[in-house]
Amino acid sequence: MTQTYSVFAGTERLAHGDLTKVARATKLAFDEGRARLVVLDDLLGTTVELDLRGTADEVVARLSPDPEVRPGRGRPRLGVTAREVTLLPRHWEWLATQPGGASATLRRLIETARKDPVLQGNEARDRFYRVMSLLAGELPGFEDASRALFAGNSERLKESMAEWPQDIRTYLADRL
Repeated sequence: MTQTYSVFAGTERLAHGDLTKVARATKLAFDEGRARLVVLDDLLGTTVELDLRGTADEVVARLSPDPEVRPGRGRPRLGVTAREVTLLPRHWEWLATQPGGASATLRRLIETARKDPVLQGNEARDRFYRVMSLLAGELPGFEDASRALFAGNSERLKESMAEWPQDIRTYLADRL
């Protein structure tokens, strides 16, 4: 699956595609003085911050990782990232008794939770709500749409969004 992005200027979707294409469209809109530019990661439903200083080529060049940066120690091919976890003593004691140690047990617990259909549904709903509130939070019918979303009533949700600008309706409908 190819990672895609979208850029909105207010209620208008200006571009959709890979990050390079969207960054160029965002830079052009920025230079034109377009208001309320929002770049979205279509998969995650999160905003993407772009450094729009300089030319469009300079903006795009900053998207690529610096080839001079060498990876640090660890297990980079696996994408392992070391971070701190704070637990109570009883949690550490329980983890110590599990096969594979604390890290392996935590990974197994996380993978199990990620496959839970109830949690998956909540995650997708939360992602949808994040995007909906960002794009349509000030539009009429937003509160009704929010209630419908959390009630699981897709028909009422579509009805609540019916008067919203076409680009926002289309973008959200693709994510239902």
